[in-house]
Amino acid sequence: MSTVASASDPDPDYLRFFPYDQPYDHQTEAMGTIYDALDERRNVLFEGATGTGKTLSALAPALEYARETGKTVVITTNVHQQMRQFVREAAAITDQEPIRAVVFQGKASMCHIDVGYEECQALRDTTRELVDAEENRAELEDQQRALLEESQDGSAEAADARGAVMDELESVEAEIDQLREERNVCDHYYRNLTADTDAFYGWLYDDVRTPEDVYGYAEREGMCGYELLKEGMEGVDLVVCNYHHLLDSMIREQFFRWLGRDPEDVIAVFDEAHNVEDAARDHARRTLTETTLDQAVEELESAEDPRAEGALNVLDTFRRALVDAYDEAFGFGEREGVGEDWYDLSIDNEDARDELTLAFLQNYSGPGFHEELDRTLDLARELDQSYEEAYKNGETTTRQECQTLQAATFVEAWLDESAAEGQYPVVSVRRAEEGGPREAGEIYGRAELYTCIPSQVTADLFGDLHAGVLMSATLRPFDVTEDVLGLDDPETLAYGPQFPEERRRTYAVDGPALFASKRDDMQVQSTVAGALEDAARFTPGNTLAFFPSYAEAERYHQRVDTGGATYLDRPGTSAKELRERFTDDDDAVLFTSLWGTLAEGVSFDGDDARTVAVVGVPYPHLDDRMEAVQEAYDAEFGEDGDAGRGGSGSGGGRDDGEGAGWRYAVEIPTVRKTRQALGRVVRSPEDFGARILLDRRYTERSEVEMSDYSVRTTFPPEERREMVDVEPGKLKFALLNFYRDVDGYDGEPPRP
Repeated sequence: MSTVASASDPDPDYLRFFPYDQPYDHQTEAMGTIYDALDERRNVLFEGATGTGKTLSALAPALEYARETGKTVVITTNVHQQMRQFVREAAAITDQEPIRAVVFQGKASMCHIDVGYEECQALRDTTRELVDAEENRAELEDQQRALLEESQDGSAEAADARGAVMDELESVEAEIDQLREERNVCDHYYRNLTADTDAFYGWLYDDVRTPEDVYGYAEREGMCGYELLKEGMEGVDLVVCNYHHLLDSMIREQFFRWLGRDPEDVIAVFDEAHNVEDAARDHARRTLTETTLDQAVEELESAEDPRAEGALNVLDTFRRALVDAYDEAFGFGEREGVGEDWYDLSIDNEDARDELTLAFLQNYSGPGFHEELDRTLDLARELDQSYEEAYKNGETTTRQECQTLQAATFVEAWLDESAAEGQYPVVSVRRAEEGGPREAGEIYGRAELYTCIPSQVTADLFGDLHAGVLMSATLRPFDVTEDVLGLDDPETLAYGPQFPEERRRTYAVDGPALFASKRDDMQVQSTVAGALEDAARFTPGNTLAFFPSYAEAERYHQRVDTGGATYLDRPGTSAKELRERFTDDDDAVLFTSLWGTLAEGVSFDGDDARTVAVVGVPYPHLDDRMEAVQEAYDAEFGEDGDAGRGGSGSGGGRDDGEGAGWRYAVEIPTVRKTRQALGRVVRSPEDFGARILLDRRYTERSEVEMSDYSVRTTFPPEERREMVDVEPGKLKFALLNFYRDVDGYDGEPPRP
């Protein structure tokens, strides 16, 4: 039965994958549009506010199209809470229309014996050899028994043949003994290969099982759940996984092989897709520490191979160049301020190669570093293979990593690519901690190739897939997403809030514009603190307050006096525990950074929080990396010339020469984060709440009076229409009237 894919179709086939009574009108429209796009092999950009049902709107047509055409749907996110939501949705679907679904996580979270990837690979190979040998033994035993019967009946030929089989059997027995006694095997994987796994796969496909479920089942049966999942993924209808299974090119190749699908037979649904840009950069970055270079040098010094001398020459020269580069890059007093976190130093040059490359070229002497690197890589691959064989053969208890291979691979990439368009070379330093391979307190360095333009990672991915659906509450402006990710003529869909408008308010408070240069002004702080105190006092419940940084959150946590409990989020603290303590209260304020973990992917439903305030325009810290990204975007998408940037002194204000760099790299991501934060409250049709934007740059009059700095126009039109400009001193009256209108106060409201 074929599907007539149209939003107007009264009963399209993909509704069999919609597990609830009736989709909303906008869901019906979205499903039809997405199905048509998949049929045309077009990517889809799908923005939907909280409550629009994006997940099912994408999954239902994707699963239908995949079933009709023999494809697999992969839905992926980088937010753990969303993975749990996907599992619930997939379980609801399979209750109505059975599908084979697998929830996949990386090996590190599912390994029963806690070994690294290389060790695991070697263990699997050896274990497979053992099982093959045992199967060979069983076949030989069957042969010798049959030949024995024939020889007992008087067949001389059978007796001779049996003698040969017995000799071979003796050899196989010796091999098995050696594998068992002298070489490393994985008992869990051995059970996978020798036990009956039909019961596991019957259990796996009977429902939607979480990785924790699979781990528990495998632990009870003495099996490897990770390998069972890999073997069970081929030809499934739906896979739920993390971003790295698709964004990391090496993992992706293996992942598709486990699926038994070519890329063109995969439909990928990316949730929280506004995060794909940063995630793609993270997966593209390549690093090499001074410690790894030291270990590579030690490895080569002990290698008995004539190529080791040349390998030492090139890698030790790069190591010394790295030290020279960061020593020269330190400014006055910078070295003393280095802590245990990586600290970037500027080595880039506008009119020449970076300082690390220049130091390498200046110090290198030899027949040619390209030739020496080629020979180094050949030697490194042989060393790596010898380590694997030693581990398989039981000569070592752990699988040794080849540091020379890691170092040489990186150095080759650095010398070839550090000057390439869209690549930003970085040197960072940190201070060694206690218990590490270096002396505590010692400063050491790291070289990094940082990819500025995500499309260098994502364009090939989306070009290879059958199609992708990228969905988020904050994907607009679509043209920027299209450019940054390298999408070609995608279908676009946008649906605003579907909950009753009268149950929410968005206030743009015409207070001070919180430029960095104004944040220490006592009058500015007094105005902001007063507005926050009014917001907390007139909110019938908890208030969330987001700031440009943790430092600003702490500043106002100390200044704001609400009369109720206050909670301060700090870097490194457990967001889950903090959220639980905050939501257990009923008249509290939580102070946090917009760039922390609570601004997205975390719901504050109902009484958990009623009001959310974003204080200032929380531009990210504008460091050298961000400058490099802006310049790369300007070169790729803008006109010639500098993009206007606001440095830290202006708090992110723009010059008149605003360009694509600033817009793409700074302003739009900041407004997306702001919109994500505003979406933490009002999470259902019955819910109600207020959203506060506390900075003049959000107001309507800022578009005229301070157009160079106003960010209001970066919000989508329907969100701008809902913004109500209000003076700081009148915010309390606005909140009082709103919460009265929605019957938010349990008793008598507070008095202004």
